[in-house]
Amino acid sequence: MAVLVALGAFLMTLAGGWTAHRVTDRRHLVLGLAGGLMLGVVGLELLPESLEAAGTEIHGVPAALLLFVAGFLLAHLVERLLAHRQAPHGAGETVSAARAFGPAPGAGAPPRLSGERNPEVGLTAAAAMVGHSAMDGVAIGAAFQVGGGMGAAVAVAVIAHDFADGFNTYTLTRVYGNARRRALTMLVADAAAPVAGAASTLFFTIPQPLLGGYLGLFGGALLYLAAAEILPEAHHRHPARSTLLCTITGVLFIWLVVGAAH
Repeated sequence: MAVLVALGAFLMTLAGGWTAHRVTDRRHLVLGLAGGLMLGVVGLELLPESLEAAGTEIHGVPAALLLFVAGFLLAHLVERLLAHRQAPHGAGETVSAARAFGPAPGAGAPPRLSGERNPEVGLTAAAAMVGHSAMDGVAIGAAFQVGGGMGAAVAVAVIAHDFADGFNTYTLTRVYGNARRRALTMLVADAAAPVAGAASTLFFTIPQPLLGGYLGLFGGALLYLAAAEILPEAHHRHPARSTLLCTITGVLFIWLVVGAAH
């Protein structure tokens, strides 16, 4: 049953990636929405779940929060290390993100944004999304081991927010200058991950504290990407109210999903 339910997550992830793929002429809206979805997932889902699952404290601070900060710093460190090989800020300003999405119909050259993007950063972020989706599948399988009602509740939450996962996986890969084929490959991997994760629970289970720690670490990395990269990029050339509205819509969508699941 868990594997069959995870197939719904597979389809929803592909739907999210397809949506991101089709709106190339409104990339600032795509990025604004993606940033809101990522912020909502971190603040309304990942952090509460990680605090509940991890449980333990280290020197008076919940372990999940320490890992959350570590994830944020790790994402910052990885980006800085990768960016170190590139030209200084302001040199060669034609961003691979702009090249990735391409100019709007009727427009000239891609907009010049604020710094060269490194494809490896996008692949690393997308790979983290794939790992997160695999853990979503594990969560579905573990919940069904508890009972059918628990499994159904977790499945609803996972399937609903996997649209955001697919959307973000494709967007994160493309915005850092990766080719469309590579972005589609990461999208398919992200879609298949929940099915593989659910199937794995037929053979083993993951201790709750370990799962909580992972969610905290991943949440910190995701928050960094949303706050330091995706949202600034969305507003760099298009500081419009429509972009801000997309960001708020993304947060509200995740709020509705989390609320419905509980």
